[in-house]
Amino acid sequence: MRRPLSERIRLGISAINWVNEDMHDLGDHYTFEDLMRDFTALGFEGTEMSRKFPQDAHQVREALGRHGLSLASWWKGVRFADPSLREEELEAYRRHVRFLQTAGSRHVVTCEVLGSPHADPNASERAILSGEQWKHLVEGLHQAGEICREAGMKLVYHYHAGTVIEGPEEIARLMDMTNPSLVHLLLDTGHAVYGGGDPAAYARLYANRIAYVHLKDVRMPVLEQGRRENLGFLERVRRGVFTVPGDGCVDFAAVFAALDEAGYEGWMILEAEQDPAVAEPFAYAQKGKAHIVRLLKEEGAEA
Repeated sequence: MRRPLSERIRLGISAINWVNEDMHDLGDHYTFEDLMRDFTALGFEGTEMSRKFPQDAHQVREALGRHGLSLASWWKGVRFADPSLREEELEAYRRHVRFLQTAGSRHVVTCEVLGSPHADPNASERAILSGEQWKHLVEGLHQAGEICREAGMKLVYHYHAGTVIEGPEEIARLMDMTNPSLVHLLLDTGHAVYGGGDPAAYARLYANRIAYVHLKDVRMPVLEQGRRENLGFLERVRRGVFTVPGDGCVDFAAVFAALDEAGYEGWMILEAEQDPAVAEPFAYAQKGKAHIVRLLKEEGAEA
C-alpha cells in the first residue's frame, strides 16, 4: 500500500521569501542568523542556497546542519542556446554540481536564461528561440544532465517567467526533445500560472518527469495588470504577483492530488518571492505552510 503524499515529501523553505536574489534591495538587511532562526522556528527540513549563506560547500553544509537543515538545491542559470558559450557554461556547471554534491544536495535546479532579465537586467522582452537555438539548448542540457548523472544527481529543469521556456507549448517542446533519464522537470506552481498553464495539469501530464517541486501562489489581479501594462518580470515581483500557498489563485488541492497519483516523493519548497517590507516573511511562510499541511492531511484522509 502506497504511503500518503505527506509521508513521501520533505518540506523546505526558500530564502528568497526573505532575501531576493535578483533585486538586492529587497531584504538585504536579513542575516544568515535571521534566516536560520526563522526556518527552524517554522519547522522546515531544508532550504535552497542564498547569497546570505556561507559560500563554501563544506561550510554551508555544516552551518545548515547545525540547525537541522539540508541544502535541497541551488539555482543555476545557463546559456546553452548559444553554442559559442557552451564550453564556458559547461565548466561553470561542473563547478556548480561539485558544490552541490559536496553540500549534500541531489538536485540541480537548471534554467536557460539567454535573453532574460536573469542574464541581462536591461532585457525588455524575453527571447524566443529559433529552431537551431532549441537544438543547441537540448544538446547542452543533455551534456549537463550527464554531468549530474555521473555525480549521482538529477538535473531538474525550471521553466520560469521571463525566460525562453515559460508557457505550456515551450515546456511540451522541451519535454518532447529531451532525454527523460537526463532532463527532469521542476514543477513550479506559480510560474506555471504566470506562463498561462495549469500546475495540476502539468503534474498529470509530466508525472514521470517531475523530480522537484516549488510551491508558490499567484495574485491574479497583479498578474493581469502586468499583462495589460506589459510589465517586466521583476517589476511584477515588486508589485506582489507571487505569494505563499493559500493566498492566491492556485488550486493546491488539485496539484497535490495529481502529485499523489503520480507517486511523487522528494522535496517541496515553499516560495513567495515578495517584498519583505510589504509581506513579512515569517508570517507569510507560517500561513503558507499551514495551508500546505492542511491540504496534505486532507489528501491523506481521502486516500
